[in-house]
Amino acid sequence: MSAPAMDRIQSERQFHDEQALRRADTFRRDRHRLQFSDDQYLDHESWLRPAWAELGPLDGKSVLDYGCGHGMAAVALARHGARMTAFDLSADYIAEARERARANDVAIDFLQADGHALPFPDSSFDAVWGNAVLHHLDLAVAGRELRRVLKPGGVAVFCEPWGENPLLRWARRRLPYPGKERTRDEEPLRRRDLDGLHESFPKIQVRGFQMLSMVRRAVRIAPLMAGLERLDRLLLSVAPSLENWCRYVVLTLRRD
Repeated sequence: MSAPAMDRIQSERQFHDEQALRRADTFRRDRHRLQFSDDQYLDHESWLRPAWAELGPLDGKSVLDYGCGHGMAAVALARHGARMTAFDLSADYIAEARERARANDVAIDFLQADGHALPFPDSSFDAVWGNAVLHHLDLAVAGRELRRVLKPGGVAVFCEPWGENPLLRWARRRLPYPGKERTRDEEPLRRRDLDGLHESFPKIQVRGFQMLSMVRRAVRIAPLMAGLERLDRLLLSVAPSLENWCRYVVLTLRRD
């Protein structure tokens, strides 16, 4: 791997280790906060339930949480019957995820790893789940590894920030908002970035979420948000090209 790539990986690891260490103090003071319901996770963002549905039935399947972070997805997947493996670049996030699995009484195999070089045999997993992780990676390299570890007929589902909306690109650069922290090198995915994934997955399903309803980042009025989400679904069903104006996309990759 080139020196710039190694430097980027080190920078990413340090950023997320520091982020996880800040979170650790909260959970040391109140371990009950490690416990959560599936609804708390799946209703956190409007794209999560539709993305989850792309995985299909989970009971008894071998599933990889790809870049698991705090581990909430891995716990929820395990509670739905999946045989779970989860990895992250950050050792400190892995530590938090292990504590969360113990607090929620589920069995998950956690390990520290890099998405560019997965430490798993070929055809290891029926499904892969990832949330806000691909846009940190070299997608050509990550795509080859994903295809390698997926079983024939397997599916990988990723929820990713989308960068095609020029107004949103400006806001991300210029405006303060909660949760804006990001690593030095990361940028939301653009359509051109998918070329690297297409090398390994010729057919990629792209679904956009939060076009008008992205205002939820600043406004939390439940009836307004529900109305805007319904309008988003209507507009995107009539004109799928409007997904370029969305905040997030769900990518579904299938190994034929």
